[in-house]
Amino acid sequence: MSVGFFKVPAPINEPVKNYAPGSPERKELQETLAAMKLEVYDIPMYIGGQEIRTGNKVEIRPPHETKHLLGHYHRGTKEHVVSAIDAALKAKSKWENLSWEQRSAIFLKAADLIAGPYRAKINAATMLGQSKSVYQAEIDAACEFTDFLRFNVQYATEIYSQQPVSSPGVWNRVEQRALEGFVFALTPFNFTAIAGNLPSSAAMMGNTVVWKPSNTQIYSANVIMEVFKKAGLPDGVINLIYVSGPEAGEVIFNHPDFAGIHFTGSTEIFQDIWKTIGNNIHKYKTYPRIVGETGGKDFIVAHKSADIKTAVTALTRGAFEFQGQKCSAASRAYIPSNLWPQIKQGLIEDLKSIKMGPTDDFSNFFNAVIDEKSFDKISNYISNAKESSDVEIVAGGNCDKTNGYFIEPTVLLAKDPKYVTMCEEIFGPVLTIYVYDENKFEETLKLVDETSTYALTGAIISQDRYAIELATKTLNNAAGNFYINDKCTGAVVGQQPFGGSRASGTNDKAGSMINLLRWVSPRTIKETFVPATDYRYPFLG
Repeated sequence: MSVGFFKVPAPINEPVKNYAPGSPERKELQETLAAMKLEVYDIPMYIGGQEIRTGNKVEIRPPHETKHLLGHYHRGTKEHVVSAIDAALKAKSKWENLSWEQRSAIFLKAADLIAGPYRAKINAATMLGQSKSVYQAEIDAACEFTDFLRFNVQYATEIYSQQPVSSPGVWNRVEQRALEGFVFALTPFNFTAIAGNLPSSAAMMGNTVVWKPSNTQIYSANVIMEVFKKAGLPDGVINLIYVSGPEAGEVIFNHPDFAGIHFTGSTEIFQDIWKTIGNNIHKYKTYPRIVGETGGKDFIVAHKSADIKTAVTALTRGAFEFQGQKCSAASRAYIPSNLWPQIKQGLIEDLKSIKMGPTDDFSNFFNAVIDEKSFDKISNYISNAKESSDVEIVAGGNCDKTNGYFIEPTVLLAKDPKYVTMCEEIFGPVLTIYVYDENKFEETLKLVDETSTYALTGAIISQDRYAIELATKTLNNAAGNFYINDKCTGAVVGQQPFGGSRASGTNDKAGSMINLLRWVSPRTIKETFVPATDYRYPFLG
């Protein structure tokens, strides 16, 4: 048997293509979008490497063009959850015992496929199925997903290479084992990269996975699975199922081999999952790993010294890219009284210039929210704001679901800093602003810290370094990702590991070694070369 200590290719963040008029990537993507819209896809589940079609088909339609049919997916039942668990457990021994570099090679190949021949397809699927603009799809489905795969291989290598010191006559070693059982990946609609990363990061460390995506992300999830299979992922390592959350939970959280959950989604669901796991803790072979990134009520605070254009751009991009459907999206802002007239004017001008419509028209900055349930929830917040004396509509406020789930980018001005839209996560294109006395910056920082239960992202806009330091220290626990003179979105793998605490999750930092450490269980081995042969110590003499 040949042996080597292998050095993996150094990861570099995938360059973002610009899709400018006349560029080859724009032409290829437009052709791919047109071709995919012509085809009605029949999307199966994938269990043990088999394509499973139940005949219980559910339509998939673009959120921005609800009259168009993209395809159907086959809905499963509890029996399919059982089959997926069985397939994961059957594949486990062979997969976890496969050399780490062989596992790594599969995911490095997947990264190259996404960055190369599958780039247009995974971007197009994200644009059509999740209503992302070309740029938002590119930074997510192509670049961030590629980055997750490449950087995670590097982190895995570093984890495996970490070894303890050895004293004379002793050799100490640490090996990293996969978890004992299967991992459940429960993924959201809003990032194709997250949907791919949650199952693959656990699998990379030798675990086998049952993966349930959001129903509104299945169209691009199917492309992810196609890439994994093309990259050579063995049957049963990642099993993709489309079942209801309660059905999946009833089977998975009662199974003795449940070893962990990798989750991104709502705080309420995550808390229910945590409670269920706690109630069932006596049923499991081992204590399950619980890793989750949940909601946010993310903030931008402008100081009286802030640059106007910097603040306006951070607000517009932070609040309204991808229709505000990012866990990190700016949804509350605190603006000093001396700057509010200029910032207000800048925001109104920005929003007037934003075009809204389908994603295959590349001139549209703004597209549709994900589905009717989301549309109704967001529009209800706006309707209530229109009727309230505590808030003013500064811009936007119109909603229309005739042909797609379109909600205008909306800016609210709250008289009360604890008005409902300053506190509750909306997950849509609604930014609420509170104007504070420019001389009460420190008091306002305390207000920011105390207003929300969440602690995911936040930003300070200031040209005063003392103010920046004060905000950074005062808001120490208010955001797991904190930005200075920038919007509060756009974390890059390997540069800004992502995650928050409080009601925003376990802060296990996707895009870092911290996250991968949750998917291994270390074993320490001590070997003594010349062992003792008498129990008596010298002090007994």
